[in-house]
Amino acid sequence: MASLLRQIVAGPRAKHEETGLDLCYVTSKIIATSGPSQTYPQRAYRNPLDRLVSFLDAKHGDGWAIWEFRAEGTGYPDEAVYNRIRHYPWPDHHPPPFRIVPMIMASMRNWLAGGELDGSGVKGKGAEGGNKEAEDSKETETKEPEDKGNNRVVVVHCKAGKGRSGSMACSFLIAERGWKPEDALARFTERRMRPKFGAGVSIPSQLRWISYVDRWTRGGKVYVDRPVEIVEIHVWGLRHGVKVAVEGFAEEGKRIEVVHTFSREERIVVEGDAPGGSGFKEMLSDMAKYGLPEEEESGEVIEDADYEGVVEGKDAKKDGEKNGETPAKSKTIAIPQTDSPMEVHSARLSVATGDDTSQSKSTTNFQDSSSFADPMEPGGQAVIFKPSKPIVIDHGDVNITVERRNRAPASLGLTMVTAVAHVWFNTFFEGNGPEQGGKADNSGVFEIEWDKLDGIRGLSQKGTRACDRLSVVWSVPGTSGDGTSGAVVRDAEGKIITTAAGVTIREPGEDSPVPQMEPANWKGAEKDPVAQKHLGLRAEGPESESVSKASSVKSEDVDEGGDDESLKGVKVSGPLGEDVLD
Repeated sequence: MASLLRQIVAGPRAKHEETGLDLCYVTSKIIATSGPSQTYPQRAYRNPLDRLVSFLDAKHGDGWAIWEFRAEGTGYPDEAVYNRIRHYPWPDHHPPPFRIVPMIMASMRNWLAGGELDGSGVKGKGAEGGNKEAEDSKETETKEPEDKGNNRVVVVHCKAGKGRSGSMACSFLIAERGWKPEDALARFTERRMRPKFGAGVSIPSQLRWISYVDRWTRGGKVYVDRPVEIVEIHVWGLRHGVKVAVEGFAEEGKRIEVVHTFSREERIVVEGDAPGGSGFKEMLSDMAKYGLPEEEESGEVIEDADYEGVVEGKDAKKDGEKNGETPAKSKTIAIPQTDSPMEVHSARLSVATGDDTSQSKSTTNFQDSSSFADPMEPGGQAVIFKPSKPIVIDHGDVNITVERRNRAPASLGLTMVTAVAHVWFNTFFEGNGPEQGGKADNSGVFEIEWDKLDGIRGLSQKGTRACDRLSVVWSVPGTSGDGTSGAVVRDAEGKIITTAAGVTIREPGEDSPVPQMEPANWKGAEKDPVAQKHLGLRAEGPESESVSKASSVKSEDVDEGGDDESLKGVKVSGPLGEDVLD
């Protein structure tokens, strides 16, 4: 019966007839698997932990170790896997805090080289068998180095063994084995997914992080984690009932917290007449279509994120890849020294659009047509979100979230959430840090279109359109007008958070111990209300009435996606890509 349940949950994925395990060998040294469980009911449809351990023992003896990325908890204690486990947890459907990526890469590298599980290497020791990773990919010509641990493998897992696991497996191949990002992503998809079921890594922000890893590697593996201030957010095509918020990581990345939610008083409408806003009638219309994936003009349904599209845009590859360089994602800006807020807004907006020559014209248009947001009209086709107090995040990872709501009649007490989307970016990379010897720009503009935002999963499940595109104007607090830095950032109590110069993080050496993060509660961490975002009806609440025309809401306690959805299209593959594990 348990085996039948696992087959039903797995859907179209292949199963090994004898073990019933869901795992794949990305290479002969990297195994990706869905999160195992030792308790019911999860054990009935997940990888049984004892079977997974028995398989790894039989195949690799004591040469295997687990790297887990589950902020929701592993589902088993460390002792169940002989304490051969490394913890680097972060929330599902998101990229990791970049500062932990060098630790993940170094610890995996050192383990495969024969080092201790604490990440320390084996400098000076000779090879014990000359094992190397399987190199059967025609697209990848990089020769794999010999690993000193004869039968060692790295086992990565998250919930489904796809997004988070795939991101780190591909990152390792790029950073430590010299693979091209496209080849690493193609290999993971080939080994992990059935044909026509999409890419193994499809979430745009996770793909953006993989591009960061590629640039980090080519830039000497130096990362500077600096605080960032969100100066303004510009939104074009903003619909009614839209909430915009800034988020960041907390608790070493295990949790995502809201740093600031913009109120209607913090909106400056540049152009009014926002689409939508027809109340209950529009709510009913949105209810009929909010779950449908976005479609391009051609009518093609977007199911997976394209790496080149996420990293460079549709046309950038044609123009920018000829010389092998990665096009800049962010522009350095100079904040105008003026007392006129509209001149400041127009200058930044012209930078965001790339139209530096039209600054004076934009200023004139703004002064003629813009006004502060009317409480009865919180949206507009072009809106500037200007925080009343500085928004400072003490690290370089930034998440911008967008939600659209339509309120039902008061008697129902419900709000229909018809759009949920977000985007992560890192200011060190958007400020061209790797290309400038680790000295990233102190300010910039990150711009993205609605179609490139993250949905609940991948590009899909964003719901109805909440805006057309947005630009985030950011800067490093404590930097002076001439671009120098050195001031400190303090919290509300005056305590020093960090210096504006940031913290330089380098990949630990081959003979150095590598720290890990504090694990989440293996029995299951409490659900993060920020991470649990869903389309559909929610209970109405008064907490942030000033946020938008539709009331702010509390998310109901609903599990984010079932196991059948998270494992859809997954397959089993062996060390050479075969579908049967002997």
